[in-house]
Order: sequence, then structure tokens, then C-alpha cells
Amino acid sequence: MRFLPALLILGCTAGPKDDTGPGEDTDPLVAVCSEPEPPTCVDEMILDLSLHDDKVSEGEVTTVTDGSDFVTAIDASAGGYNQAANNAWVYVRFGEDGAERVDIDDETALEDMTWHLALRRFIVRVNSGDSGPSCVGAAAMIGFEYADLTEVPDGISYLEDEYYTEDCTIINDSSGLPGSPQVAMGAWWSYSSCVETTGTPILLQLEDGRVIKLVVEEYYADDGQQECNNRGTTEAESGIYKIRWAAI
Repeated sequence: MRFLPALLILGCTAGPKDDTGPGEDTDPLVAVCSEPEPPTCVDEMILDLSLHDDKVSEGEVTTVTDGSDFVTAIDASAGGYNQAANNAWVYVRFGEDGAERVDIDDETALEDMTWHLALRRFIVRVNSGDSGPSCVGAAAMIGFEYADLTEVPDGISYLEDEYYTEDCTIINDSSGLPGSPQVAMGAWWSYSSCVETTGTPILLQLEDGRVIKLVVEEYYADDGQQECNNRGTTEAESGIYKIRWAAI
């Protein structure tokens, strides 16, 4: 079974363009939001997504540069598939000099605007809507190649995390996997018998108006992603992300 979310939906409009490379100064930005707006379905989210108030993820987050790109490795393995519910999410913030872990527990994150992505296993949440109090938005650029995205195309709008109905019933994606909500970042993967990377680049608009492009290159350690994508199976360690990204 394979799935891809829609490319564009109503949401925040595109912010100012940023044509610089990693760590360089940019033109003045206009913040998309500055005040927190906590999620509405908090009690349900704590149960559905196994959020913790007494644990902070120790998953390692490291960033290196590769030409004009940053490459960030994120350990979101959370103790393995069977132990994930007992472990905290890892929170990541994209800065001018790379990405870093934000050391907060899951319930505190529901009131915190400093993080941009939350990762645990194959689920990647953005800090907005049903996931957090900020306004981070994602646009899946289906049909584009990462290298070809040198500026934000006209007419882009951004999807926030909206996976609860008005009565706080969770909306799952089409993967068929349990505990997999329909998140804005879902276009990076598909599933048949292992987690395959689609290569779909995603534009991420941050709360301060910055826009970055990113692509998830690996979910499995070592050569596991190539094995999964080519053969539909791998025994490599999972939840070990490699994300390529840059400001645009």
C-alpha cells in the first residue's frame, strides 16, 4: 500500500524568499506567528500518540554541511518499534548554523514554540495545529526534485498538522499502520512491507518566516534504505533519519 498526501491545501501563505546558503544572513523576515496557540485535543493526543511528561528524548541530533546543504542525522528509533510508546519524541529546531535537539518533554512541547519537528519512528509532526502551539507549515512538492527548488514557487500554501476532527477523533493516514496520524509531513514515506523514502522534497515554513527545503534521504541505518527501496525488505536499524535541507 502506498500513499501520498495532497500537495497544497489552505493554510499559511508563503513567507519571504531566502536565496542564501547555510548560515548566511538573510533579508528581514516577517514572523508568521509570535504567540502560542495550544492544541485543542490535548487529552486525546496524550493517549493516541503516547506523550510523556516525565521523559526527555536522548536521541542524538547531529548536523554537518555538504556543499550548500545541511545534512542532519536524527535518532528517532525510540527504543525500537515495540518500545516506542514508552519513549519520548525527539524535538528538532532548524537554526542558521544547522539543526539541533530541543530538550523538552512531550507535554511541555504542547506549549513550546521553539521546536519545529517532532519525530518518533516513522511519524514526523510539525509544530502547529493539532501537534503544537506554533504555526510551522509544510508543503509537499510532488513532482519536484530537491536540487531544482532554488526558490519558493508562487502560490504555495502550507499544511499544518490537522489530524483530529472537531470531536477529537483521530484521523489516520492510509498506510494501514497503527498509531499513524495524517500529518503534514507524510509525503516523505510510503509503506508496503518496509518504510520506503519517496524522495519528495518538502518546503517548511517556520514561525519566523524562514522557509527551508528538505528531503528525507534515509530512515534506516547503513545500507538499509537502499535495501528497502529496492527489495522491499531490510533488517537494518530503523528510525535513524538522514535529512538534507537548506534555506531558500
